[in-house]
Amino acid sequence: MISPGTLKTLYTLKEAGYEAYMVGGGVRDLLAGITPKDFDVATNAHPEQVKKLFRACRLVGRRFVICHVRFGQEVLEVTTFRGAITDMHQRDETGRVLVDNDYGTLEEDAFRRDFTVNALYYDIRDFSIVDYCGGLEDLKAGTLRLIGDPELRYREDPVRMLRAIRIANKLHFRLDPATAAPIGRLSALLAEIPAARLFDEVLKVLLCREGVDNLYGLRVYGLFRHLFPATEALLGEAAQLAFLNDALRNSAERIEQDLPVSPAFLYAALLWAPTERRARQLQDKEGHPEHLAMEQAGEEVIARACARVAIPKRFALPMREIWSMQARLTQRSPARARRLMTHPRFRAAYDFLLLRARNGDPALMELADWWTRAQADRELPPLPSSAADQSEGPDAATDEARAADEPGKRRRRRRRGGRRTGGEAAPAG
Repeated sequence: MISPGTLKTLYTLKEAGYEAYMVGGGVRDLLAGITPKDFDVATNAHPEQVKKLFRACRLVGRRFVICHVRFGQEVLEVTTFRGAITDMHQRDETGRVLVDNDYGTLEEDAFRRDFTVNALYYDIRDFSIVDYCGGLEDLKAGTLRLIGDPELRYREDPVRMLRAIRIANKLHFRLDPATAAPIGRLSALLAEIPAARLFDEVLKVLLCREGVDNLYGLRVYGLFRHLFPATEALLGEAAQLAFLNDALRNSAERIEQDLPVSPAFLYAALLWAPTERRARQLQDKEGHPEHLAMEQAGEEVIARACARVAIPKRFALPMREIWSMQARLTQRSPARARRLMTHPRFRAAYDFLLLRARNGDPALMELADWWTRAQADRELPPLPSSAADQSEGPDAATDEARAADEPGKRRRRRRRGGRRTGGEAAPAG
């Protein structure tokens, strides 16, 4: 079950005279009976020495240099043994280590790992497990325990609080009481983590099979409010919490079936409650039309959210399209509906509507059923009387006019580089 790239990396380092071990989540998951998603390698070779051995190797990282070794689609993280943390290491005012390029021994590296079950090393020389921190014992006991003083370790890297929730639920372990105790008190330290890094960490903790359990854990320990404060303020409403849990379950089911999942859809669900609330305020207090209110609300909510968790534009744009299409899905004239079903974001918007219908206004269920039948039937289902009388939006008349055009009639397309006045031919190119 160890990937070919991992084995090739281990044996290449060994044959070059270096120590090399598989370490971390890959070893932990194999011993726990879980298929690993990725593998890490630890070695006494320095980054420049690793780079000389592998043609497709890239050095990344500022605080600690990591080697990314690529084999086709597989990318391995190869790290040099880290030395012990001392008072000489540069830290910020919260205790977070800023520079950490000191190398050490295998034993020192083990005690630098975060959790005991992540400090297990597989030695290819004799196919043994090396354990300095009691990880095997905790693995058998089903306990997730931090190595060292929990408060100090969280201050060194506050992301460990998120990892504690995620790994405990993934392994179905209990958090060691001493490991769990400081989390609520130190949760505000997440503000010290770069927003771009938190984007990736949120995906790991929520876009997975245990997303619902992880959301519960984040809220119990006070972490979620430091990631998405606007959403947390509205999750006291039963419908909003049910909607978000349903979205996480939907993603978990798709992961279980090896279907693709979208970060844009996850973040659209995470920020839907404050977006919907702001859109209603713009409609009620400032008289904005529904579609314009949703567009402005989406811009405002995403901008505020990015101060905590940076959302790349390649995901922010689809999020806004999913939200704005919720209003367009209420407009069911035949021509408009046919065109809307060709939109590249239609399926995501439709799935989003289904989630809203299951956890919100019962009237949305009739709308969702209509769109379900519209996709299944060759002919669009008839409009209910209430929908037939509703406003179709500013461009509905244009849609109907286009639908009434003669089937074979096309607009004449102007030729590229067409005629010039005076009969002169257009110059080539």
